[in-house]
Amino acid sequence: MKFKEKVSYLECDTCSRRFAPGEVDLTCPDCGPGLGTLTVVYNYDEIGKILTAGTLENRKEFSHWRYLEILPVSARPEKLHPRVGWTPLYRLPALGRRLGVENLWIKDDGVNPSASFKDRASSVGVARAIEEGRSVITAASTGNAASSVALFAACAGLRAVIFVPETAPEAKVAQLLMFGAEVLSVRGTYDQAFDLCLQTALDRGWYCRNTAVNPYLGEGKKTAALEICEQLGFDPPDRVFVSVGDGCIIGGLWKGFCDFKKLGLIDRLPRLYGIQAGGSAPLVRAFEKGEKTATPLIEAKTCADSICVGQPRDHIKALRAVYESQGAMLAVEDDEILEAMRRLAREAGVFAEPAGATGFAGLCRLASQGEIGPGERVVVLVTGNGLKDVQTAISAVDRKPVPVDANIQAVKSVLK
Repeated sequence: MKFKEKVSYLECDTCSRRFAPGEVDLTCPDCGPGLGTLTVVYNYDEIGKILTAGTLENRKEFSHWRYLEILPVSARPEKLHPRVGWTPLYRLPALGRRLGVENLWIKDDGVNPSASFKDRASSVGVARAIEEGRSVITAASTGNAASSVALFAACAGLRAVIFVPETAPEAKVAQLLMFGAEVLSVRGTYDQAFDLCLQTALDRGWYCRNTAVNPYLGEGKKTAALEICEQLGFDPPDRVFVSVGDGCIIGGLWKGFCDFKKLGLIDRLPRLYGIQAGGSAPLVRAFEKGEKTATPLIEAKTCADSICVGQPRDHIKALRAVYESQGAMLAVEDDEILEAMRRLAREAGVFAEPAGATGFAGLCRLASQGEIGPGERVVVLVTGNGLKDVQTAISAVDRKPVPVDANIQAVKSVLK
């Protein structure tokens, strides 16, 4: 199906104004970037005739492109060959028993091509840029989204201009440079880099990959929810835990679960739990007050750089996801995040960066408080690999290498 055949309209999350596909590029012109985020609405009746459980069972495309009928592109560009999605969903009964959560799964999105969840969105964004005939794509990021879009832009032969805060981890910046992106290191916060990127994109007519203002990027992120459903035999879990910064991922996950329900592929929806770092938790504050929008923080601070966001740009979708799913927003402290990194590595074999482990930290908190029923089925999404932020990983470990002379007696002495 062509793009304009499958997408019925886009709807403003604040004023509910509707736009035809291609009528607007980013946000609702009446409400603006802060409140005018858009939701993509599909021709579900027609798509449902094609995208069925039987169709999916017979597909050999084991990537997020297996859901092409419900993605906002006409076709998968041949240039975008790296495989994104269909990431492993590990059942971990032993770890679950230790937590008091009998049915526990960890979905590891750190195995994506650029080692983060953001590849789901970036691949769709670059595909849209190609379809629109754009030659330059830009993004603001603390590192993961940036390295992701740089990878797919390199595959597609597009120019990538990336805005990062000067505090972005070196490993992530190294990825950007290796993929050939032009990197602008902004003397300021992520929020300032975001605003500068958006202003530049609008001024120069570049394709803007920033998920919170580009409605099509969240469609890529929703594919993790579609995979969870399919990997669990179209029987969704009771709860899903995921880290939250801008709010784009949790909003995308909810969209995915809802889309599958509209297509009749699942008959119920899970409860979503968005986990933020205590020093960067504007969405948690809004949730605790029962508000539908978030007030920006003056300063955000956490070891989890990927979710260090003072002004969450996709706050409406994120809060809507937890309210509608009857889930919650929860804040955990940095020491809980570091402990979650250690536990995931040693008890699950999953090396997560701080933001990638934050969702698991939230589960550990609720499980320790007896908030999870023993029979509940729980999925935790790990959003990024630990090699993304080696320095924090080093600080998280509670042991050091032991120096030893190059002879067996020295080894025996040490091992005593």
